[in-house]
Amino acid sequence: MKTVINNTPLSFFCMLTEKQRVEKDLQMFEENIKTFTPENNKENKVVELAQQYYRDAKYYLEKKDLFTAFGCINYAHGLLDALIKTK
Repeated sequence: MKTVINNTPLSFFCMLTEKQRVEKDLQMFEENIKTFTPENNKENKVVELAQQYYRDAKYYLEKKDLFTAFGCINYAHGLLDALIKTK
């Protein structure tokens, strides 16, 4: 059984450079955020926080701080995933 993330085989992520991995995670977040509509103020605040982490990830990627960029985009994904999975 293959592990798949957003229709992408896990083995694909193992072949990426760190920069490519951050860029792919940014792209995945952009796709996932479009699928979620907050239903109340609390959800909206969490979405805003996830979007702030996304913007931070882009900033750190631009500064070539891949370690921090990867951490930020993973926080963004975690917040959004938590909202999606509680629906």
